[in-house]
Amino acid sequence: MQIDAMGSSTTAAAAFQTAQSAGAAAQSKQFADALQAAQASTVKTAAKDKKLQSACEGFEEMFLNLMYSKMRDTVPENSLFGSSNGEKIMQSMLDTEMTKQMAKAGGIGLADMLYTQLIKEKR
Repeated sequence: MQIDAMGSSTTAAAAFQTAQSAGAAAQSKQFADALQAAQASTVKTAAKDKKLQSACEGFEEMFLNLMYSKMRDTVPENSLFGSSNGEKIMQSMLDTEMTKQMAKAGGIGLADMLYTQLIKEKR
């Protein structure tokens, strides 16, 4: 009789270990799924943040271009030689490219401030 009691306790212990390992495997699977979902969410968030950063830089570029063109309008034209329509177009293209490079290099910090503010609002 004692042998049966030992055998049944061994069987119960084995069943307990099997249940415990199955529970651990299920918990591990849940953790892996949660981790994978978090990584996917992080990738999506990073892509959205990069898009937002790009939009903020674009806004700063547009702002700088507008500001620079208005500043150029205040400078009197050269009365000695005058300026042709082609020269005005080239000057405008030069200003646009220059302000684009200024914004890319950090500009006046408007893009960073705007990005920081929009991220705070989003979260």
